[in-house]
Amino acid sequence: MEVLVVGATGTLGRQVARRALDAGHQVRCLVRKPRKAAFLKEWGAELIYGDICQPETLAEALNGIEVVIDAATAKATDSLSIKQVDWEGKIALIQAAKKAGINRYIFFSILNSEKFPHVPLMKIKHCTELFLAESGLNYTILKPCGFMQGLIGQFAVPILDNQVVWVTGQGTAIAYLDTLDIAKFTIRALEVPETENRSFPLVGTRPWGTLEIIELCEGLSGKTAKTAKLKLSVLRFMRRILRFFQWGGNIADRLTFAEVMASDLPLDAPMDEVYTTLGLKPEETTTLEEYLQEYFSRIMKKLKEIGYEKEKEKQRKKKKRSPFKNRP
Repeated sequence: MEVLVVGATGTLGRQVARRALDAGHQVRCLVRKPRKAAFLKEWGAELIYGDICQPETLAEALNGIEVVIDAATAKATDSLSIKQVDWEGKIALIQAAKKAGINRYIFFSILNSEKFPHVPLMKIKHCTELFLAESGLNYTILKPCGFMQGLIGQFAVPILDNQVVWVTGQGTAIAYLDTLDIAKFTIRALEVPETENRSFPLVGTRPWGTLEIIELCEGLSGKTAKTAKLKLSVLRFMRRILRFFQWGGNIADRLTFAEVMASDLPLDAPMDEVYTTLGLKPEETTTLEEYLQEYFSRIMKKLKEIGYEKEKEKQRKKKKRSPFKNRP
């Protein structure tokens, strides 16, 4: 199939593009900065300039495309707001796809987005789901709730560096999923007619609370985490302050997501129907224990190698020193 991946340089988008290429699809990636997307070209994807916030750039990108996989989302550091990218940009992309006669549109939403209308990104994701369902396009909506990759910077790295890990309490339990597995589900959905015009949750093998993840990281790293509790009232105050600055809008909206993380509603869902529909096996899905075990094994090995190299360098320097070097 001729596939256009939008958001292909992101954490999830790059895995979707790679999986589509490995499955034999012809992949085109919509990119704003071709230089930063050079790795996609090296993998075999075609790069085409385009921006969902500039609708006039989309027609050429969609020419000859059968399937759109939409993995784009605003970053906290973007100059454009979540509303501009995740709502106005997505509406423009859906409308352009409809006009171009695209056969299939796959959209990544967030699990339980309809239950958090006070959280900007969740509200926008849910509204986009509704708009897509009413667009007339043949769609599939996939609803992950958290990426395992995000846990590295949030927990693993601070624990290894003896830095503080900020928590808001036990928090809601989240069934994190490896983006490699999300990409697998996504590309498989292209091959299964039963996924058309339907929505599916995409979650990991079990939900994990914040303190459980910290304990797991401690066990795998052999280090004790330094934790500090951050009250929601402080986060709310920070959001109000950030909204006074033009550059702080996206960061403030992202901080609102802490309300989801601190809720009593677990981000989890049954996956039996998903596995049955896609013809995949649950035991082939990466568990959080496996994911973090692999990460810590690699990083600890690297740290040992670095320590060994430093020690060898010290020994070389000592050998170079002569007891008679500074004598007249």
